Amino acid sequence: MARMTAARAAVEILRREGVTHMFGLPGAAINPFYAAMRAQGELTHVLARHVEGASHMAEGYTRAEAGNIGVCIGTSGPAGTDMVTGLYSASADSIPILCITGQAPVAKLNKEDFQAVDIESIAKPVTKSAVTVMEAGQVPGAFQKAFQLMRSGRPGPVLIDLPIDVQMTEIEFDPETYTPLPVAKPAASRAQAEKALAMLAEAERPLIVAGGGIVNADAADLLVEFAELTGVPVIPTLMGWGTIPDDHALMAGMVGLQTSHRYGNATMLESDFVLGIGNRWANRHTGGVDTYIKGRTFVHVDVEPTQIGRVFAPDFGITSDAKAALEMFVEVAREHEAAGSLPDRSAWVESCQERKATLQRRTNFDTVPVKPQRVYQEMNNAFGPETRYVSTIGLSQIQAAQMLHVYKPRHWINAGQAGPLGWTVPAALGVASADPEATVVALSGDYDFQFMIEELAVGAQFKVPYIHVVVNNAYLGLIRQAQRGFEMDYNVDLSFENINTPEIGAYGVDHVKVAEGLGCKALRVSEPDEILPALEKAKKMMVEHEVPIIVEVILERITNVSMGVEIDNINEFEDLAKTREDAPTAVAFRG
Repeated sequence: MARMTAARAAVEILRREGVTHMFGLPGAAINPFYAAMRAQGELTHVLARHVEGASHMAEGYTRAEAGNIGVCIGTSGPAGTDMVTGLYSASADSIPILCITGQAPVAKLNKEDFQAVDIESIAKPVTKSAVTVMEAGQVPGAFQKAFQLMRSGRPGPVLIDLPIDVQMTEIEFDPETYTPLPVAKPAASRAQAEKALAMLAEAERPLIVAGGGIVNADAADLLVEFAELTGVPVIPTLMGWGTIPDDHALMAGMVGLQTSHRYGNATMLESDFVLGIGNRWANRHTGGVDTYIKGRTFVHVDVEPTQIGRVFAPDFGITSDAKAALEMFVEVAREHEAAGSLPDRSAWVESCQERKATLQRRTNFDTVPVKPQRVYQEMNNAFGPETRYVSTIGLSQIQAAQMLHVYKPRHWINAGQAGPLGWTVPAALGVASADPEATVVALSGDYDFQFMIEELAVGAQFKVPYIHVVVNNAYLGLIRQAQRGFEMDYNVDLSFENINTPEIGAYGVDHVKVAEGLGCKALRVSEPDEILPALEKAKKMMVEHEVPIIVEVILERITNVSMGVEIDNINEFEDLAKTREDAPTAVAFRG
């Protein structure tokens, strides 16, 4: 039998479960694991500057490619608590990541040892499993079970906490005979598919709501095939954006209070039937539930049975992995097509296309300071359908979702439910690590960018190039807009005169100097016509220097972005685009 430390057994299992990249920081209590990783020699390790950053890098790595599982590592105590935000973000969006923490020796637990914290109890609410492994012989089983849990049912994160003496204890383990545990996912039955399609056939104005579960299940092609077979328009959620290309005739727009299209909301309000697949009816998608469900019949497909009925009770629920459900739906739909029993949806599709063609928001503004809409217009001009966008929260993310274009799954990578500030830089590094050949474009407001700006040094050290567009209004813009309801503008102004950079006036932090100090390259623009040339230059610089390239655009200080509290009551602050010149990069525009 092969004899090795429990830490070495864990590393061997990681390789056999398909792990190639690790993101983390060594420390005293996790050094035995690092020693085993060094000795094994096959894993790529990226040294983060903050342990929360490592957890978000692992998220970005997982989200970038089907089958990926990002791994983040830290020592005992604050390393684990720092990674809780990443675990929460991953759990909220059904993203499998594995968090490995060091721990004090078993005999020192509950004795207030240095940096000894009950991370198992802390992490349990935001993981599928959190466990402190007390016996070295249980380490292989803990890792084997972790991968099964992360992949089964609704995907999600797992934390494994390893006391230092457990890591160093030798055990019998034969890597060559290791086999991953089978993964269990529920599947829709033939009878369930027949009933769902019968309900769909009865509707006059049906829609499919495509959620992030379709992305997780790698089932976007099946979604498009099903939509085309049945002629039913698709409303992607923010997490499902890219499951159908933005320029597809059946892409009917996004719905919601913030990250939505005017035509998407209008089409939802006209519908009479909704088939939700792999979505969770998030409140920023639905708004008031009474408004959202009024006059409509709902079928909900979700891999997690307790998710069905959580927000509202559908008329019919199906517990199924999105891919398994769509495979069955396509099979039944093909049979109905062959029998000539699929309804003609052409009139309904034409009306959806009319709304899409005439309810476009204006983007073409020439004013100085720059209006943010112009930034997204120029991003559409600069970046093609292969671009992978990464963002988290704020007015920048909301307006980007209203105006950018996405054509493929995993090309809009977003922290959907948790929305932690600072997520974007490390997540973009994780995405770029997973797909080094891709053009990765991150988008942040100035505050999100500042939260974990130190992680830019990771991109410089490990040569992980990507482009980061920073829209700077020196404001907590989303919170400022929310404070309008309280008639205040309080503690949200980031403006100050930077004595070291007087040329930027009251815009405060000099992001160019900070980025360059961290080993990256940066450009700053303040005129609308400078944006596209700067983005084109950034693409060349990214190839030349192989480091993150920051393009900062100085914006007008105050912009109110379209949003509201109900999908039938969105506050619009600009007129609709009236001509093609008003929205030159909009898809399907007709004015």
